[in-house]
Amino acid sequence: MMMKDPFAPEPQRQGSTRRAVLGLVAGAPLLGACSGVQQTLTNGFSSSPGSSPPPEASAGPPQGATIGTGQVKVGLILPLSAAGNASIAAQSMRNATEMALSEFQNPNVQVLVKDAAGTARGAQQGAQQALDEGAEIILGPLFAASVPGVAQVARTRGASVIAFSTDSSIAGRGVYLLSFLPESDVTRIVEYAASTGKRSFAAMVPENAYGNVVEAAFKQTVGRRGGRIAAFEKYGSDRVSAARNVAQSLRSADALLIADDGDAVVSVAAALTAAGANLRSVQLLGTGLWDNPRVFANTTLQGGLYAAPDPAGFRAFAGRYRAKFGGEPVRTATLAYDAVALVAALARTQGSQRFSAETLTNASGFAGIDGLFRFRSDGTNQRGLAVMRVASGGGQPVAGSPKSFGA
Repeated sequence: MMMKDPFAPEPQRQGSTRRAVLGLVAGAPLLGACSGVQQTLTNGFSSSPGSSPPPEASAGPPQGATIGTGQVKVGLILPLSAAGNASIAAQSMRNATEMALSEFQNPNVQVLVKDAAGTARGAQQGAQQALDEGAEIILGPLFAASVPGVAQVARTRGASVIAFSTDSSIAGRGVYLLSFLPESDVTRIVEYAASTGKRSFAAMVPENAYGNVVEAAFKQTVGRRGGRIAAFEKYGSDRVSAARNVAQSLRSADALLIADDGDAVVSVAAALTAAGANLRSVQLLGTGLWDNPRVFANTTLQGGLYAAPDPAGFRAFAGRYRAKFGGEPVRTATLAYDAVALVAALARTQGSQRFSAETLTNASGFAGIDGLFRFRSDGTNQRGLAVMRVASGGGQPVAGSPKSFGA
């Protein structure tokens, strides 16, 4: 991953179809117990998911500025002046914030944008400044290392944090992750495979923090569905030994999970083939990181299945973003959009309880650009994902996203 954080969102995926919408309104309507938000959002946005705002709109105010004029103040912590790709991602997410407010009719929200400067201390100072200026909730930061300090200052004010890191270990009381957690991908794809009759699973995962999370979710889900694990291997820079061990066990497996990014998945598949594995004899499974041109172009991986939302939502979002800002959004820009749309909807409908734990963890969840999601009480999230098939032209939907969450 591009920004040295094994759990950071991936800003390099400009224009990719990694994540998408459920086909509801643009934004994040709350379902179920707080159903008033859904109507608010349906009537609250001036643009439908497929329409574009006026193209003459500017890229917005400079770094650290305030966006919106509403009474409800919200802090947004982004690494705007950080080096390299972090600042590119931050600017795109800042643009998406402006876009969310411009598409929501008369939002009663004022976003206080603070520059984290790419450091944990900068993020903490930005959060402190936003809270001092009256912020009721903090959106961000982007990187896992910056979340604890932000959470610390937020808790002293009784404020919640909706962070964009994908490291679930930093979630907790009052710290909610609006991000793409690998656990959701693994659970969805393994459960789908089990529902189609797969019972014996093998897996190859990287020896890193991402691989550790995938391992836990994989073993838990296979066990819960009554399956067996025929082989499980982790690998570092040398994939040969792990590939050889898995290849020897594939005859007793009917599904193989390879959980890594696009370049690595292609290399792992090549190592398995070189070790004598017949990858056509098993159902290949992957995570949302498979949504990558190199995967789609690889003949060995054709027919593999991975979990991700339907791509239509992000395509519509990206089209509106291009019309407004004249460039491509980073893939994680939708996280900022959905976060801002969510707080705008809650500010309109939920009164003094708008950002309470009970409101944020409503079991029926929310729906936004990236589909159905809900926050768990432990701060992690659950997303409603589709199952996609690898094809030469890109991912093809096999099973749709759920329209609601179960209990």
